[in-house]
Amino acid sequence: MNYSQLTPIQLDAIKEVVNIGSGNAATALSQLLNKKIDMTVPDVNIVPFETLFSELGEEKIVVGVVVRVLGDTPGNILFVFEKETAVEIVERLTGTKDDELTDLSSSVLCEIGNIISSSYMNAIARFTNLVITPSVPAFSYDMLGAILTTSFIEAGQYDDNVLDLETVFLQDKTKNISGHFYYIPMPGSLEKILNILGVN
Repeated sequence: MNYSQLTPIQLDAIKEVVNIGSGNAATALSQLLNKKIDMTVPDVNIVPFETLFSELGEEKIVVGVVVRVLGDTPGNILFVFEKETAVEIVERLTGTKDDELTDLSSSVLCEIGNIISSSYMNAIARFTNLVITPSVPAFSYDMLGAILTTSFIEAGQYDDNVLDLETVFLQDKTKNISGHFYYIPMPGSLEKILNILGVN
């Protein structure tokens, strides 16, 4: 699919699907942390690779949790947050404060990524009646550009333009609790979703 040729109706339909998944994910994160978690309206952007990275600050070191989407609409889900937020989340869930990321931190953050991604996928699966399941999460602590590049390339998005489906979760409407949440569909996956919604 040539993402630059998506119609406004198709983009609205994609945004609605992402919104449903993100709402479920925000609820799951709120329950995990026992805090109210709000989210921004998801962005659905078709952007050049270079633009995506330059706007986000590709050299910034971040925590990433990648979950592969398996089933009818394969792709990747990428959960990115800054180190300070990751440390805060681990402390809140374990009662242990450690300014460095340990094996325990990695396990906790992967489990959070698993729960939130599953919530996201389950909501979309119920909405579309598609079979969507998560893989085992993978933890990464690297430059944002490196994590994003790997995720987009693994999802088969090699084109100059990529589809960026992005949500930002907010704690108490002012503090970013987890930064960015991306759903990166593989070629063909979006067509299946649009066909189900009748806007192909």
